[in-house]
Amino acid sequence: MLLVAGAAFKESVRDRVPYTMVIFAVLMMAASYLISQMTAGQDLKIIKDLGLAALSIFGLLIAVFIGIGLVSKEVEKKSVFALLTKPVTRTEFILGKYVGLVTTLIINLTVMTVAYYGVLFYMDLTTSATLKAGWPAPALDPRLLIAIVLIVAELALVTAVALFFSTFSSPLLAALLTLGLWVAGHFNGDLRQFENVMDVKWVAWIARGLYYVLPNLAPFNVKAEVVYAMPVTPSHVAYTLLYAAVYSGVLLTAAAAIFRRRDFK
Repeated sequence: MLLVAGAAFKESVRDRVPYTMVIFAVLMMAASYLISQMTAGQDLKIIKDLGLAALSIFGLLIAVFIGIGLVSKEVEKKSVFALLTKPVTRTEFILGKYVGLVTTLIINLTVMTVAYYGVLFYMDLTTSATLKAGWPAPALDPRLLIAIVLIVAELALVTAVALFFSTFSSPLLAALLTLGLWVAGHFNGDLRQFENVMDVKWVAWIARGLYYVLPNLAPFNVKAEVVYAMPVTPSHVAYTLLYAAVYSGVLLTAAAAIFRRRDFK
């Protein structure tokens, strides 16, 4: 599994997509400083908001557009036949691909985080003490790392979703399904309240069922709480990380089961 993960990591590193996304994210963070200069008293909040948004969006694009190709590329190039003749099970193949992509994702997000804190550090150096007194939290607030950790956990779950769809569908369909679930996951909480606005019971039951089946990504989004210095409890972080691990584990188990039964002839 580790050998497959290493190969997947090297393949992702050679891909131009992560580098392009990282460059765009860094440029967006730098541009956030210029945009903040056009506001009055909201400059730090804008930089923090746009920086976290860049981490989330560009990390999502890396997870989706590389994740959907990890399995399909091997099948299209017929290289999967050579891999599976070696002492590597199909389950190890799926798990190795997942570990390799998550490693790539973490490294790219680390680079983005360093650039993010670099912009905040420059903001801290060039701001007077009078303006700093009005900030709800310091520029180099370590609590920002809480939001970043949850972003990484969310993207690890999205990677599992992308890998799951890639085991039985085309890359385009897998990308559309993954992005669709990402959007639905951020509005998943509304499905639980659907019965309060819909009188048709069977529709409300379907909505309630979808609420429990679809990934709930809303708890991963604590950007506003961190930026505006609102409390984020350790229990919320712990339960959210546990949810990501369990849901990803279920998806990877299903992906491995589908891949084991797939006929490549």
